[in-house]
Amino acid sequence: MTLQLVSRTQCFDGAQCQYSHRSSALDCEMRFSIYLPSQAEKDQRFPVLYWLSGLTCTDENFSQKAGAQRMAAELGIVLVIPDTSPRGEAVADADGYDLGKGAGFYVNATQLPWKPHYRMYDYIVEELPALIEANFPVSERRAISGHSMGGHGALTIALKNPARYLSVSAFSPICNPIACPWGEKAFAAYLGENRAAWEEHDATVLLSRATEQLPMLISQGEEDQFLEQQLKPNALEAAAKAARYPVKIEYHAGYDHSYFFIATFIEQHLRFHADYLLHAG
Repeated sequence: MTLQLVSRTQCFDGAQCQYSHRSSALDCEMRFSIYLPSQAEKDQRFPVLYWLSGLTCTDENFSQKAGAQRMAAELGIVLVIPDTSPRGEAVADADGYDLGKGAGFYVNATQLPWKPHYRMYDYIVEELPALIEANFPVSERRAISGHSMGGHGALTIALKNPARYLSVSAFSPICNPIACPWGEKAFAAYLGENRAAWEEHDATVLLSRATEQLPMLISQGEEDQFLEQQLKPNALEAAAKAARYPVKIEYHAGYDHSYFFIATFIEQHLRFHADYLLHAG
């Protein structure tokens, strides 16, 4: 698979890059961003943190707003930031911001007109890591994180694939999408009316059924405008308590849903992942 370099910018002695490629999973051209610390030019392989962004975002929001490169450079962790949906004129779309382009929800759609292209689950779990590991100096030591819709994606993908990741974290995740307007709209469109299929992409349900446990950190702002109606961390917290799943959920007074919140606590999240990516056996 051919990668095309779109841009490369020096950052903390490393390189912030954007690449394009043809995705077989999504049947369209895709872009992703990647941060390579300066050490990545040496003859060794580095662990990867995959970051999944939220509604309306592209691969550029996190790399431009979160300020994660300084700590990634210090720790020696590669950051990979995919787009949030398939793109292109042939790709189905909707009028609202919460369905279609920019709103892939990290599932494999089973319903038309979404089914041909909206296979973000396969893209994140299989295709993109294989592409990264074949073309960059990285190892198979992976962690995953994300924000809002991307937090939902990070949690559900990690819970469904615990052997593929060493740790998972999320900022302001959609914790119980089968019971919130964003999730109900997206799942009905992408997955149809079979709610059993919805449950396979709901972090609260998956955690309650988990047979393996991953280190998990969640940060939530108490002034988040979506907290009660859309995000529902209390549901995940209750499921974790019932299942005795050791989730660390931190609530932060005064913080909202924005990238200012992410920028404030991204160092904590990167250090959390470094404990498992760099030091665990």
